[in-house]
Amino acid sequence: MRYIALLYNPNKAEACSVRKEVQEQLTVAGIGVIDIAIDYETDLVANFPQIRQTELAIVLGGDGTLLGIARQLAPLSIPLVGINVGHLGFLTESEPSQLDGAIRRIVSGEYHLEGRLMLEAFVYRDRKEIARFTALNDAGIGKGSFARMVKLDVHVDDVYVDTYTGDGVIISTPTGSTAYSLSCGGPIVSPHLQVMLITPVCPHSLYSRPCVIDSSGVVRLTVHARHRDVALSVDGQQGMMLDDGDEILVRRAPYDATFVRWPDREFFDVLRNKLHNDQGGM
Repeated sequence: MRYIALLYNPNKAEACSVRKEVQEQLTVAGIGVIDIAIDYETDLVANFPQIRQTELAIVLGGDGTLLGIARQLAPLSIPLVGINVGHLGFLTESEPSQLDGAIRRIVSGEYHLEGRLMLEAFVYRDRKEIARFTALNDAGIGKGSFARMVKLDVHVDDVYVDTYTGDGVIISTPTGSTAYSLSCGGPIVSPHLQVMLITPVCPHSLYSRPCVIDSSGVVRLTVHARHRDVALSVDGQQGMMLDDGDEILVRRAPYDATFVRWPDREFFDVLRNKLHNDQGGM
């Protein structure tokens, strides 16, 4: 028997409504549904080991929901397909109004799988690893809202790049190029490219510009700040406070996130439609 995981936020009325329709259509098609209510603290693999049996996971939510789930399921190579019940829904593949067609494609296998590069971020203090994170979009090091500027030494493969003084620096994937990095002046990158972006945030310099490096590179950032209001933020959802002298290493993760994509859905069509229609910003 085929199994599909159905993940949704029980606190969102639209997600609960769409959930019922998805359950009904999959059941009629003879597919077993593993129904999972989630929040940001849900440990999917530990609490729902049956998820390993699924051929894919349908996620009812927006980009934030997909980011959190991708970090957990990417190591298991479980494909994700998002039904947008959030705001922008850039990472999602379908809207609730397109549900019938989406379920038909899933049932009949009319889709392809797309790998998305992910990052690992390691935090070192006094040369000892004290934390590690994974990211689908980005790892950003920056100051708090009202703190003074932060200075970051940046090396790539132990070669000195520059010292950025300003609000911080973002290391992002091609997927993350349309997120925080974009709002800071970073380039839009096709998601299939194997690269990482280094984007300074409000740099106090006329010559500091974003740069693109090969995904095999290792980025090392060293924090210089007299104040204690500096933090690492991962996908805007996880992170920790940093101290002066801390080092952050960012490199490609040993696995990719896997997304279900329709054959007739093009990246630049999505980009144009989503960003042109989004009047409220990213």
